[in-house]
Amino acid sequence: MPEEDLVELKFRLYDGSDIGPFRYSPASTVAMLKERVVAEWPKDKKVTPKAANDVKLISAGKILENNKTVAQCKTPFGELPNGVITMHAVVQPSVAKAKTDFELLVMWSCKLLHIAMTLTKTPKNGSRGQGMVGSREYLDT
Repeated sequence: MPEEDLVELKFRLYDGSDIGPFRYSPASTVAMLKERVVAEWPKDKKVTPKAANDVKLISAGKILENNKTVAQCKTPFGELPNGVITMHAVVQPSVAKAKTDFELLVMWSCKLLHIAMTLTKTPKNGSRGQGMVGSREYLDT
């Protein structure tokens, strides 16, 4: 591919530092760009992506889809002669992992609430901490 057909991109991180610039074929996909960003991510940063799915690339205010090519994402104002296009790279842990962590938090919160209710409620029969929370003897107190 002729050198003039390549698109020059750099990736701006959350702290204002950059990765790149690098030259890409217009046929390169956003997924390929994300892989490069993860590979080149500075190791001394507090926030680092673990995988390409943890990175969101933003260009011209739009989150880019993995299956789109560089040519499809290129905006008219990015076509400056010898210009470098800046994309913002944002780390966002994958939804599946975040959901799992949230579910664990909810599960443990429910268990703690159950234990606290079991220890503090007194059923009608006077025994303490026996029976099931939500049973009829607790609900009427």
